[in-house]
Amino acid sequence: MKNIISTDKAPAAIGPYSQAIEVNGMVFTSGVIPVNPPTGEIPEGIEAQARQAIGNLIALLQEAGVTPDNVIKTTVFIKNMDDFAKINTIYSEFFTKDCPARSCVEVARLPKDVLIEIEAVGIK
Repeated sequence: MKNIISTDKAPAAIGPYSQAIEVNGMVFTSGVIPVNPPTGEIPEGIEAQARQAIGNLIALLQEAGVTPDNVIKTTVFIKNMDDFAKINTIYSEFFTKDCPARSCVEVARLPKDVLIEIEAVGIK
């Protein structure tokens, strides 16, 4: 059985999808973008956007009962691969030990023209 996860501490879905779904103790998130949930604003610059997007992702995972230590896989979509090192620095603030497996790909465009989007799989 699947359990739909949602929180107002992460951006609301902007289409026909769930923020996250739990199945058999595994939590799968949709892509999370760097929108400040209370204001709807998007911060300027890759560092601020990375921090907001990853913070939003962590808030969503915590709503589902998953800590950063229990994230097993992330996928990061970025607008510019030249930002890879800056994103790694911010990423390492949230994932500090036994880091999850990760893919990072440069894409042509992201929702709301943000610079980063991130999704994750975690276990409870």
